[in-house]
Amino acid sequence: MTADPIEALAADEVLGPVVDEHGPLSIEPADDCFERLVVSLIRQQVSMDAAAAIRERLFERVEVTPEAMIEADHAELHDAGLSEAKADYVKSAASAFHTRGWDRETFVDMSDDAVTAELTDIHGIGPWTADMFLMFGLGREDVFPVGDLGIRKGMDRLFDADMTRAEMADAAERWRPYRSYASRYLWRAVEG
Repeated sequence: MTADPIEALAADEVLGPVVDEHGPLSIEPADDCFERLVVSLIRQQVSMDAAAAIRERLFERVEVTPEAMIEADHAELHDAGLSEAKADYVKSAASAFHTRGWDRETFVDMSDDAVTAELTDIHGIGPWTADMFLMFGLGREDVFPVGDLGIRKGMDRLFDADMTRAEMADAAERWRPYRSYASRYLWRAVEG
């Protein structure tokens, strides 16, 4: 297999046309992985537009550090648009990062499964959020978030089938070890 993810995916008969249409996409680690985790928590089960508005309000009102999120009161988080549950999730994540001294370097040598196990031990973080953290927080190249609605829609469109999560995971094996890139193209296939 070629070492270039874009070339490898462009050669795939199913995903290749989407790669050709949208051009090169990248997977890079975030400058601040805690901030990226907060963004993923905000995006849980809301539209992208709603998430963007909440993110903007929250980031204007509260410094996005574990310490500041711990100190923020619930009213301030609610005013920014977070539900009671999401305010709890953000505070739980902030507490974990603060008490465990986590930063991006903490996770560099950990496997994807180990990172997922650490994160999903935190109240409010499930597999989808862990996948988003792996992809966009840590820049991991081979993550396939089968729990994501956009991924499901992209797979249904490309394979012209209503697939189960297991079927999607099986079909995505063709894109290993670049399934994060493939995921970005699947989202583009749906978003246009």
